[in-house]
Amino acid sequence: MNNYENVTVEKLANIYFNGNVISRNITFQDGSKKTLGVMLPGEYEFSTQSKEIMEIISGELDLKLLDSPEWKIIRGGMNFDVRKNSSFKVKVKKLVNYTCSYF
Repeated sequence: MNNYENVTVEKLANIYFNGNVISRNITFQDGSKKTLGVMLPGEYEFSTQSKEIMEIISGELDLKLLDSPEWKIIRGGMNFDVRKNSSFKVKVKKLVNYTCSYF
């Protein structure tokens, strides 16, 4: 799916890591929420409050989940799950466009 239809988008962006990670909150008619964002090259660590599914639309990053000893390469067209009350690290190699779903 290349477009989201019938959504509400918050005007104010979520800005993290000195502007290197920026996203916008999207709410669907059924009340579900996602963010749609961009990550510039760099290394970042995120914490989760709910279960998340990250869909990488374009770009490339290395991923390390909290409970994993290894880094994995994630490219555009791939996704990954993150548990509730967890964290993950990324090393963004090429500018990443992503969407994140919350459960």
